Amino acid sequence: MPLTHFDIHNAKPAERPFKISDGGGLYVIVQPNGSKLWRMKYRFLGTERSLSFGAYPIVSLSDARARRDQAKKLLDTGKDPSVQRKLDRLSAETAARSTFGLIAAEYVANLEAGGAAEITVAKNRWLLEDLAASLANRPIADIQPIELLDLLKRVEKSGRRETARRLRGVMGAVFRLAVVTLRATTDPTFALKGALLRPNVRPRAAITDERQFGGLLRAIDTFDGWPTLGAALKFNALTFARPGEVRGATRSEINFEKAVWRISAERTKMRRPHDVPLSRQAIALLRDIWPASEFGELIFPSLRSYQKALSENAMNSALRRMGYTQDEMTSHGFRSTASTILNENGFNPDVIEAALGHQNENAIRRAYNRAIYWPERVALMQKWADMLDHFRAQGRQTRA
Repeated sequence: MPLTHFDIHNAKPAERPFKISDGGGLYVIVQPNGSKLWRMKYRFLGTERSLSFGAYPIVSLSDARARRDQAKKLLDTGKDPSVQRKLDRLSAETAARSTFGLIAAEYVANLEAGGAAEITVAKNRWLLEDLAASLANRPIADIQPIELLDLLKRVEKSGRRETARRLRGVMGAVFRLAVVTLRATTDPTFALKGALLRPNVRPRAAITDERQFGGLLRAIDTFDGWPTLGAALKFNALTFARPGEVRGATRSEINFEKAVWRISAERTKMRRPHDVPLSRQAIALLRDIWPASEFGELIFPSLRSYQKALSENAMNSALRRMGYTQDEMTSHGFRSTASTILNENGFNPDVIEAALGHQNENAIRRAYNRAIYWPERVALMQKWADMLDHFRAQGRQTRA
C-alpha cells in the first residue's frame, strides 16, 4: 500500500531502525531518535544498491516520489542514479569553482605572461576587477546576456561610452578563454554586438600654433612643482613620445654615447622596440635630471617613491596648474603638436610617422622605414629641439 502523510507522521520510533515502504523501491527508515529518512532500493547490473533522498518532512512524500521516478528514468537509459548524482555534484562544484572572477584573473595572468605592456595589464585588471566586480562570484557558464547588458548600460549611462565598449570586449575575451578551456559553452557578449551607443570621440587637445606653443614651453620652464615632473614634460615635448613611455623611461634605456633612447617592445603600444634619437637638448636635460633618479631605475620617479613612476594623470595635472585646460592641451597632445607643426614646415611625412612610432600596415614598408629613415630621424629630432628653443624665444606669453 502506498504511504500517506498520516502514515509517515504517525510512525513512532523503536529501539531499532525500521522501514515503512511506499512502493517502487521507495521507503522511509524510521530511526530510534525519531528522524525519518527517505531511501530507494534498486538494482543496477545485477547488484542491489540504495539511494538517499533526504529527511522527511523537509523532503515531502510527493518530492520523494518524484525523485524516485527520475531515478527510474535514469535506470531505463542504462545509467546508475548514484553515479549520476555524484557526477552532477562534481559538475556543480566545478561550476562553482569556475567563476567569472577566477577566469578573469587567469586571463590577466596570461596577458602578463605574454609580455603585455604594464599599462595594458593594469587597464584590463581595472575593467574586470572593478567595473565587473558584480560578476566575480558568478559561475561563468550561468551568466546570461541580459545581466551583462545591465552592467554595461550602467557604465554607459554614467557617460563612459568608450569604457563600456572596452568592458564588453575584455569580458568577451574572458568568456572565450572559458569556452576553449571547456568551462563555458558560449560567449554571451556576442549577442550584445550593436547594443551599446557609439562613444563620443573627441580628439586629444593640443596646441598647434607655434607662438602659443612657445608660451606653453616657457610656462613649463618656470614650473615650480616636483622637478622630475617638469623634466618629464620637457622630455615629452622634445621626444613627442607617448606619455606612458616617458613616465616609464628607465636609466638602462638611455645610451648617452649613441644619443639613443631605446624603448623596449613590452612598453610600446605597437609591441615592438622603438628607438628615439636624442637631441643635444634632450641629452642635456637627462644629464641634469640624472642625479635625481640615482636611487632607482626610473628616470622620472614619483614624489612618493623612487620605485614608482609618475602617475598617469601627473603631467596633465601639471598642465592644469599652469592654467591650460583639458580642452587646450594634454600630455598626449605633444605628439599632435609635433606632427602638425613638422608637417606644416615641410618635413617628410614618412619620417615624421616613423619618429612617432606609428605602425605601417605594410611589413616591407615598416622594415624600409626603420632601415632608411634613421639618419633622417636623427636630423629631424635635432631640428625639432632647435625649433622648440626658437618657439621659446619668439613665443608670445598668453598666461598671466
